[in-house]
Amino acid sequence: MLCGISDLTLSRRHFLSLAAALPGILAYGDRLSTSDDAFLEDLSHRAFRFFWEHGGSNTGLVLDRVRNDGTIVPGRNLEVASTALTGFGLTAMCIAADRRWIDPNQIRERVRSTLRYFVRDQEHVRGWYYHFVNRKNGERVWNSEISTIDTAMFLAGVITAQQYYSNDAEIFDLASVLYRRVDFEWLLNRATGLLRMGWDPETGLFRSEWKAYDEEALLLLLGIGSPTHPIPAKSWYKPERQKAEVYGYRYVGRGPLFTQQYSQAWVPMNGLRDGQPFAMDYFQNSVVATYANRAYCLSLRGIFPHYSERLWGITASDSEIGYIGWGGPKSRKDLDGTVVPCAAGGSLMFAPEICLPALRYMKKQFGPYIYGRYGFVDAFNPGTLWANPDVVGVNVGIMLLSAENLRSGRVWRWFGQSRDVQRAMRQIFQRYS
Repeated sequence: MLCGISDLTLSRRHFLSLAAALPGILAYGDRLSTSDDAFLEDLSHRAFRFFWEHGGSNTGLVLDRVRNDGTIVPGRNLEVASTALTGFGLTAMCIAADRRWIDPNQIRERVRSTLRYFVRDQEHVRGWYYHFVNRKNGERVWNSEISTIDTAMFLAGVITAQQYYSNDAEIFDLASVLYRRVDFEWLLNRATGLLRMGWDPETGLFRSEWKAYDEEALLLLLGIGSPTHPIPAKSWYKPERQKAEVYGYRYVGRGPLFTQQYSQAWVPMNGLRDGQPFAMDYFQNSVVATYANRAYCLSLRGIFPHYSERLWGITASDSEIGYIGWGGPKSRKDLDGTVVPCAAGGSLMFAPEICLPALRYMKKQFGPYIYGRYGFVDAFNPGTLWANPDVVGVNVGIMLLSAENLRSGRVWRWFGQSRDVQRAMRQIFQRYS
């Protein structure tokens, strides 16, 4: 167990000893073995298949969850889509086009029709979108809220597609319209300096705000970079940096592991620190959080002996009793020994030296039960032999984007080419050696 770790991150000495002199993350893909790269190619291609098969060809809206064998379940609501997944889906299209998994011209037209639909037809409020909608007609479902974080993930995909297709004038302009019309100022509480989590027509503006460090870094960066309705750069520093300590690992962020992953699936933060008063290295912070997640699982072997250095990972997921937002530091509520593949899969870009062996072990040991048409099932429990038949879209998406960033860094590069993103990052970050 490590000692003497700094409050926010591993020291360089400790980090290098743990990661066996882990190379710069953008160069790591060049050092993958042929076997590892083939494994990630198969996993990624299957993840893309989910977005291609379950995204509306005209709307781009992607189903929230489906069976991992592609079958249709009678009596189930098959048309609920998540707006955030459209952002993952647009990014998946860029990855697939670049890797030539299917005809790039087909993909380009899917991207074009999606952006056209959102510009012309999808209901929005001052540029913000409802969390859950009907895939066929875009209507609000489940009385869901106008969601700031789901809109941010949608916009991340829009900007990624804009930059990937920067030579296509229509795609570029449609993406610009979508970003420019989002009114970030409207949902900024000027009394606190914090962005609200949402709005709905029944109650109006939410009292809940992004008060603590979670998955909102992407949202704040997009708000600061907005070309039409920007929020102050100081908004970046308003959320509380909550410190966590898990078996000797100290880092910032008390939420499940996905809160470390989502923003950095798009935002290239490796080698960057923000300014005072935090001067925080967000990328290395997420490396530590990933190691802490494994350490937490290992600490539970007395209760769940199947956890090991190659079989670990807990983050928000399905379980035998339903969907649970578990996986926060040392929270044992409802914990039952479930393994969630996207915990390791979504952190491939942070700690491939522990995440890739874990995923390969899961497939080798349990593949016939947990690995299907769209990759890994959402969750499984080796202790009870339960395997979820479903995949959940955001968990499929984070594995795809994280794997691509590990292999090539392309998602980071495409998103980071946006001048609006670059302007925001100049206001927030400082490069260091």
